[in-house]
Amino acid sequence: SRRHKLYREELNLTSPAALLPLRPEASWLQFHLGISRDGLYPRSSPAVSRLLRDMQDFTTISADYSQDEKALLGACDCSQIVKPSGVHLKLVLRFQDFGKAMFKPMRQKRDEETPEDVFYFVDFQRHNAEIAAFHLDRILDFRRVPPTVGRLINVTKEILEVTKNEILQSVFFISPASNVCFFAKCPYMCKTEYAVCGNPHLLEGSLSAFLPSLNLAPRLSIPNPWIRSYSFDGKEEWEVNPLYCNTVREIYPYSNGNRLLNIVDMAIFDFLIGNMDRHHYEMFTKFGDDGFLLHLDNARGFGRHSHDETSILAPLSQCCIIKRTTLLRLQLLAEPEYRLSDVMRESLLQDLLAPVLTEPHLLALDRRLQLILKAVRKCIDTYGEVKVVANDTTQPEAPASDKVKLTT
Repeated sequence: SRRHKLYREELNLTSPAALLPLRPEASWLQFHLGISRDGLYPRSSPAVSRLLRDMQDFTTISADYSQDEKALLGACDCSQIVKPSGVHLKLVLRFQDFGKAMFKPMRQKRDEETPEDVFYFVDFQRHNAEIAAFHLDRILDFRRVPPTVGRLINVTKEILEVTKNEILQSVFFISPASNVCFFAKCPYMCKTEYAVCGNPHLLEGSLSAFLPSLNLAPRLSIPNPWIRSYSFDGKEEWEVNPLYCNTVREIYPYSNGNRLLNIVDMAIFDFLIGNMDRHHYEMFTKFGDDGFLLHLDNARGFGRHSHDETSILAPLSQCCIIKRTTLLRLQLLAEPEYRLSDVMRESLLQDLLAPVLTEPHLLALDRRLQLILKAVRKCIDTYGEVKVVANDTTQPEAPASDKVKLTT
């Protein structure tokens, strides 16, 4: 746009930026170097604490559409895209020290529940769900959600005025209430009615740190065996066959190792946040078939606090297995002095956008935790503890050679 061009000329932003050296102490690089076969970061990680602060404070130096939106426009290699959706606007924001984060803007107010007639695959993506999911994942000691933080973004100064994408520039407009708004550019449902707006410039959103590039740390995207039907009337086999897990157990890599146990961990996590949209999961190829599963894209969680979707627990209830470490952590968080809702409430106070979750959502965590423990007890009563609870407490710490190695 002409206004955008003039702005860049006035600030002398039209000349190529000078190449910057990569600082070894940069929080993004230290986060990437800390990834091991045990998780995305160690239990005590100063690098992650610094990364969260940097994502809150650093100046945005560029903004662009995510690969999902570019896939819809035919402007990228779509082979890495699972299910692009232009309705749920996401932007890639870049910072100094080569930092990069996924920005998801506020689309739904904290106290709004997803209507019960809305299908999970067309539900809003919630920025506060991404933030809360990171905190819950850390409390559960999974450490499989990338560091995520809330931030108020000035959509004019930190997106419009720093983006070089002319399509993104073209979708900004001033609303009748004099707020600065923008929307996704895609083949369907991309109109001003679906825009996100500042107030008049500031907009809440979540920032999730990017993982290392696929060139440095390749990942696999694998269909979830308990994937749901993405049609209005279809059902998958697991929804109608209570013995479905027997079929899964016959298929490698679910026939041995930790993969099935990791699927159960993921189902427990998704049940707690109410996420029905886990159609795929990703893994780092470096750590082999027993590596941890990444818990990415959690924005469709925390939509309905008044409903517990027990079908999400199908991997647990049908397979009747759980890691001992997972069970011990869940039992601890059910104790009055370590109640999950209390620990989450305190953890979320660290975020700039606190309160991140409303009280009904926090209390729903306690209720759902009891349902998980009830399902485990039913399995133990049926098959015995030896067959249900898998002993993973003696696994050694990952040696240094198991770290993700990055080269500058």
